[in-house]
Amino acid sequence: MTTMTDTSNAARFREFKMPDVGEGLTEAEILKWYVQPGDTVTDGQVVCEVETAKAAVELPIPFDGVVHELRFPEGTTVDVGQVIIAVDVAPGSGDPVAEEPAAAPAPEAAPAAPAEEPKGRQPVLVGYGVAESSTKRRARKGAETAPPAAAPAAVQAELNGQGTAAVPEARPLAKPPVRKLAKDLGIDLATVTPTGVGGVITREDVHAAATPAEPVAPAAPPVVAEAEAPVQQGARETRIPVKGVRKAIAQAMVGSAFTAPHVTEFVTVDVTRTMKLVAELKEDKDMAGVRVNPLLVIAKALLVAIKRNPEVNAVWDEANQEIVQKHYVNLGIAAATPRGLIVPNIKDAHDLTLPQLAASLGELVATARDGRTSPAAMAGGTVTITNVGVFGVDTGTPILNPGESAILAVGAIKLQPWVHKGKVKPRQVTTLALSFDHRLIDGELGSKFLADIAAILEQPKRLITWA
Repeated sequence: MTTMTDTSNAARFREFKMPDVGEGLTEAEILKWYVQPGDTVTDGQVVCEVETAKAAVELPIPFDGVVHELRFPEGTTVDVGQVIIAVDVAPGSGDPVAEEPAAAPAPEAAPAAPAEEPKGRQPVLVGYGVAESSTKRRARKGAETAPPAAAPAAVQAELNGQGTAAVPEARPLAKPPVRKLAKDLGIDLATVTPTGVGGVITREDVHAAATPAEPVAPAAPPVVAEAEAPVQQGARETRIPVKGVRKAIAQAMVGSAFTAPHVTEFVTVDVTRTMKLVAELKEDKDMAGVRVNPLLVIAKALLVAIKRNPEVNAVWDEANQEIVQKHYVNLGIAAATPRGLIVPNIKDAHDLTLPQLAASLGELVATARDGRTSPAAMAGGTVTITNVGVFGVDTGTPILNPGESAILAVGAIKLQPWVHKGKVKPRQVTTLALSFDHRLIDGELGSKFLADIAAILEQPKRLITWA
């Protein structure tokens, strides 16, 4: 077969390779194909969703044409640089080569290797620069279950779990996390009745569609092929593959815990005045349209405390045996998502006004919950806040986010008896925990920093007097 190697037809086909959508990532898992062989695509159109070790992102195709071949089915982990889709950029010209693969019944008739495209620089996602093209392909994981050069009809059959290719249909409207949930539960979104605004399928819609089947087929991790059977009914344990974001988190936490010598200090503080300030800010016209909560004031207090103790905002450079002090604050906020814990950060948070900080916090949280946090949003953090109080937990001993030297845990704010002006009164109280890298933050510096945060939350007017 001469699909990709025939000189007369080579110019008709362009290959789109898996780009490095993060910072030096080597692989990504294909979560969802949004196109099928025979579909027309345009420059910038999203063709698939992939999950890297940092986040789930959508990949746009950088040229126009008709989809000729999908190289990998959903659920396959693909190395960066491998061709994932071939596109006929000159449909209708020459022989109808795009139809040849479907007519080849024998596996050995499939192309032995992808065509070499002109070497150069290939555009990828906005914000991540460009990647060098490469014609060399490494052996990929799961090769025995998903041949990289399968014919379009065969690939489409794998994508649909059927023996024949499916007819393209209108794609149901749903956000990426909802699509991932549906895939995990084995729900076809085309069969789900949407209740969201504009006909968008919500998580509740997917759960509702899955309810009748739950007693028979419990939710299982995504599978690459039918050969990977789901968990059997009555099994006493469930095995979930560790990959993607969760795998990266595990590796990062182990590296952080056993590289940086952690020290954690605690302080319990009366935040009654802070809670009154939060209530007043909610009524302030200058804060209209943004979410105001205790985390906003705590974040601002931390920024002011860093200004008073700038040595905290630093990192240990082991390779060069240096302490690198940062003159900017990229404030990380730990966020629990369906894909695991992530820590996106607010760039240059130290320069933001209170309304701007509130808007940035709201956008960060909403983006994380929707599963749209980009790798760039999680890079370059300098200090982090983790709010365990939302779970009713008093406090904890947080592990440093890799590349940072301090993390503040905020506990639940509860009404407790407290000695105030010589009398025991009910007051709003919380416990703060600060973990820091003892190589560059000694006990005195860490204690002063934590004490400053507590002092601001006890007397919020210090946000003005200390700023």
